[in-house]
Amino acid sequence: MTQTTQYPNLLAPLDLGFTTLQNRTLMGSMHTGLEEEKGGFDKLAAFYEARAKGGVGLIVTGGISPNARGRLAPLGCELSKFWHVKKHKKITEAVHKYPTKICVQLLHAGRYSYHPFSLSSSKVKSPINPFTPSAMSVRQIKGTIKDFAKSSYLAQQAGYDGVEIMGSEGYLINQFSCKRVNQRTDEWGGNIENRMRLATEIVKAVREKVGEKFIIIFRLSMLDLVEGGNDWEEVVTMAKGIEAAGATIINTGIGWHEARVPTIATSVPRAAFTWITERMKKEVKIPLVTTNRINTPEVAEQVLADQHADMVSMARPFLADAEFVNKAEQNKSDEINTCIGCNQACLDHVFKQQRASCLVNPMACYETELVFGKASKSKRVAVVGAGPAGLAFSAYAAEKGHQVELFDRADEIGGQFNIAKQVPGKEEFYETLRYFNNKLAKLNVKIHLSSEQTVEQLAEAGFDEVVLATGITPRKLDIEGIDHPKVKSYIQVLRDKEFVGDKVAIIGAGGIGFDVGCFLAEEKSLTNEPDKWLESWGVDKSYSGKGALLDKTEHHKTARKITLLQRKTSKVGKGLGKTTGWIHRATLQKNGVEMIAGVTYKSISDAGLTIEVNGEERVLDVDNVIICAGQEPERSLYQKLQDKGVSVHLIGGAKVAAELDAKRAIRHAAELAMTI
Repeated sequence: MTQTTQYPNLLAPLDLGFTTLQNRTLMGSMHTGLEEEKGGFDKLAAFYEARAKGGVGLIVTGGISPNARGRLAPLGCELSKFWHVKKHKKITEAVHKYPTKICVQLLHAGRYSYHPFSLSSSKVKSPINPFTPSAMSVRQIKGTIKDFAKSSYLAQQAGYDGVEIMGSEGYLINQFSCKRVNQRTDEWGGNIENRMRLATEIVKAVREKVGEKFIIIFRLSMLDLVEGGNDWEEVVTMAKGIEAAGATIINTGIGWHEARVPTIATSVPRAAFTWITERMKKEVKIPLVTTNRINTPEVAEQVLADQHADMVSMARPFLADAEFVNKAEQNKSDEINTCIGCNQACLDHVFKQQRASCLVNPMACYETELVFGKASKSKRVAVVGAGPAGLAFSAYAAEKGHQVELFDRADEIGGQFNIAKQVPGKEEFYETLRYFNNKLAKLNVKIHLSSEQTVEQLAEAGFDEVVLATGITPRKLDIEGIDHPKVKSYIQVLRDKEFVGDKVAIIGAGGIGFDVGCFLAEEKSLTNEPDKWLESWGVDKSYSGKGALLDKTEHHKTARKITLLQRKTSKVGKGLGKTTGWIHRATLQKNGVEMIAGVTYKSISDAGLTIEVNGEERVLDVDNVIICAGQEPERSLYQKLQDKGVSVHLIGGAKVAAELDAKRAIRHAAELAMTI
């Protein structure tokens, strides 16, 4: 008897006329860094094959340039020569073992190219790139159009089912389509018909080169979210031009990389931007793909049921769980390892020119290296600490066939995740805890909560291996008056919900300090109120002006007076994630939080916190001083267990204490589990 699916719209096929997609899921484009690694295409083939095996309908690869000038970096990947075809065939052959289709994304970076030979519509420097581009000559424009067509032909020879032409996010085609960058006075500038000419001519040239039975997706910037962006009528004009030029599908692009509006971070409400795709559906007839912060099959199904789009693009959710679609099809969405939108191991890595992966799934992009076969001998393993490291290790070890028992002194699993989930905009951590709860139950891992273990208990229980995932403890700072009643730790504030006064000083401006600042400043999360969230970040849902930006935004500032302090003289928050740090800073700034660097802490007293900045002493009149600086690994059991001859291991914060680093903790867990 066939099982009735809970997701009839998501799993319905999509007929494109000359070919049919098996369902409405699109794995959105993500640059992984493997494109440039030696032997990287073998690893890319394994990466994409895992997602095809997992049931995704259509995959779009990371951005590949059609020529040398358009590369993202000096050694960036391009598809421009016949000898490039062979390595791309490794990907298409791996994917086509399954019914999944795959398109290569063709991306000319324009002024986002991180090299001195960059080109753009005009000589206008990007605020996020040190290199100033040269304005393209007409000959270079026409050559680039031919390069897109040639690259598409080579993609066809490599076995791809189609291409996605990247026309959004502020890359070259977007730089031509908007007056923000395009200051030309020739036939490639001026009115929208001229500014969009590069896009339509590329689509026409590609269609002529590859024929009718080849998918052409055009990624259209429907919301530029920057000053000088297009208005709605211009976007519609461009969409109709793209349709007429021969595109098969239009994919939704949201925001330029230089936009000061969050678009994919965890604090962005789920499906916050699908309304713009719904609006475009009234204007064109070809299928439309919607995107951004769609991370569960339930959300994706609702978007399609509400007819906001014909397909749903999810990029990072397929990093988090390659089996996303299969699990949805089997009505096992509670077993999906959900993307939490943290960006820490994916985008932050790519922008630092490191290989991408995933905080909740370190096997992503390491499919050929992090391999968990069945253990030759089943061992009894004790894991102490049910935080991120302990949970992940328990799951990996149990999957290998070991008998795992997990202990924690707390009355719930999660460790530091239970602290993080309290912060407005970080509610996705609840999903990770749901995943591990279900995973460990399915694997028959015995969980002992409210169970603090002693050396004697662990040594006498006869475990073959003991894994300490006991995390960190806040280090006591050497400040006069540190024991004053005004002083609280971040744990007392976030976990224990202790009362905090109206005037607060936060010592430590790392991730924990910013989390505490957001927790105290934001009276409530807007995660479940997308319209209010959009307005708070200046997005004009009525689209009455350029770039869909409001002229003025009102933000209700916190009544608290909060001061965030750090010893370092560098910019406050400099060490935060590259793609999300600015969001945290902006959130605190909107709430009037004062940020001070180069601080020497003198004393804490009834008068408040005495500090010294630039040689001047100040007394901050505060009700509370919250300590968010300094951690030490909690490994008190380690040496004593070793002394008793127990085989014992450290992972996560117990091994390396530096902030609260779940990414490193879960990777430690995977690497250790692979060897036991």
